[in-house]
Amino acid sequence: MSRILVVEDDDQLRTMLKLLLTSAGHDVTEASDGAGVCDMHQRNPFDVIITDLVMPGIEGLGVITELRRRDPAVRIIAISGAGQGRAEEYLKIAKKLGAQLVLSKPFSNEEFLKGVSSVLEGS
Repeated sequence: MSRILVVEDDDQLRTMLKLLLTSAGHDVTEASDGAGVCDMHQRNPFDVIITDLVMPGIEGLGVITELRRRDPAVRIIAISGAGQGRAEEYLKIAKKLGAQLVLSKPFSNEEFLKGVSSVLEGS
């Protein structure tokens, strides 16, 4: 069982992702914004951190940058809504900052779970 943190400000999407991951056998922790994510990971490391990029307060790009600074080996999946104009650009930046996988919303359940498995396996 892998420990996964889902950082997403949309309550419905965060709940859906948690249910998907839990049903796939993962232990899931939730956060509604980027505040405190790095401290949470430092106290009790996650196998994968899934973060939205556009959130109030600390955005996902800031979360990725700080996570990488503190733990260069952390596995990160960045997600962002394609309809938000700059989302595709944010996903490209997230990849450059070290996200192993970027997913544009909306994505299918199968695509999401396959991506999580791929990141967990290190491929």
